[in-house]
This record gives sequence, C-alpha cells and structure tokens, in this order.
Amino acid sequence: MITTDLVGDVYRITLDRPERRNALTPAGLDALRRAIEEADAPVISIRGAGPAFCAGADLDVVGELDGEEAAEFARTGQRTARAIAEVDAVVLAGIDGPARGGGLELALACDLRVATSGATFGEPGVTFGLFGAWGGTVRLPRVLGLGEAMDLALSGRAVDAEEALRTGLVSRIVEDPGSVAREIARNDPTALVATKRRLRDDRSTRVQEESEAETFAALIERYDP
Repeated sequence: MITTDLVGDVYRITLDRPERRNALTPAGLDALRRAIEEADAPVISIRGAGPAFCAGADLDVVGELDGEEAAEFARTGQRTARAIAEVDAVVLAGIDGPARGGGLELALACDLRVATSGATFGEPGVTFGLFGAWGGTVRLPRVLGLGEAMDLALSGRAVDAEEALRTGLVSRIVEDPGSVAREIARNDPTALVATKRRLRDDRSTRVQEESEAETFAALIERYDP
C-alpha cells in the first residue's frame, strides 16, 4: 500500500493502491506515518500510483465502523497528517489526478502542494453525510482562507488545477512535480529546516482536531453507505 525509494536527496513515498485510487485504511495510514518518520532526507515527496493521487479514506472500511472506531480512524489520520506537518524534512505533495477527502487533507498537511494540469481537488464528504476528519476542518481555512474553505467544503464540488492555483491550494502547476522536489533539495538542509519551523509556528491544531474526531464519530452513528 505504501512504497518508498530514495532518489538523490528526495525520499519518495508512493501511495500504491491504484485499484482503489490509493484509498487509505488505518493500516495504510500507519504505514504512511512510519514512512514519514523513518525518512532520512531533506525533502520528502508524496505521490499516488496510477491515475489518482488519493481518494482519501477507504469507504468500505468507513461503512463498517461504529462511533468509537470512527473516532479512532479520524485520530489515526490526524496522527499521520501531524507527522507530515511536524517532520523536519520539507514535505511536498505531487498531485496528479484526483485528491479527494482524506487525500486532500493529507496534502494540506504538506509544506507544498504542486499539481499537474490533470489534478483535481475536493472535499465531497457532505454529499454523503460526512466531512473530512484528518485535520481538514483545521487546515483547509488556514490554507485557503475561510471563504474559499467554506465554498469547497460545503458544496462538495471538485476544482481543477487552475482554480486550485488561484485560491492558493497549490503553489505551482507543472508537468513533473518531482522536479520541484529536486529543486528544493538543492538548497541547504539546515536552512530548509529552520525556515520550515518558523513558517509553521502554530500550536493550536491538536485541540481542534480532537473536536473534529468527536464530531466525525457522531456522524458515523447515522452513516448509511
């Protein structure tokens, strides 16, 4: 489900479940978190195998959860997103194809999001009675601003790469997101860490995430897949 390799100074993590659009189970989230924590390189690049970046949570798994299991699934996703945000390395999401729900939330935890022209983004949870609970309700307004975040999350619509660039959801549209990872890796690693730490100096996320997990658990109690 998760594969890794090292190319120069870029540690590449591939979400490798293309038959399910790289949807993640709790075990897949734990494997992704371990890969982040074990990475030994100044730059980490996360990408998806096949035609999608990540469809988010595996809904076949979600449909079997009770309330407490749902809250723990949310916390597992939050731990993984937090590992992405807190690791010293610069983490880049290279997005080609759909990034939906939890896939978008994991990308939001990255330091940079770089898209191809074929990338699309959405938080479709409201269309089937849920919402993103891997830190999405915390990070989405921080990245987009409240107005754009409300539009994306409450409509459930998907946006293309051009709109994502306009709103600041991604920083570049390129043919090869890996080229941006390599560009960053050419810089001084100590300076990269110091700069990332200063830009990410925010200590209020965890309290909001716990509330997010509890609300998600309440919705799961009424979820009917």
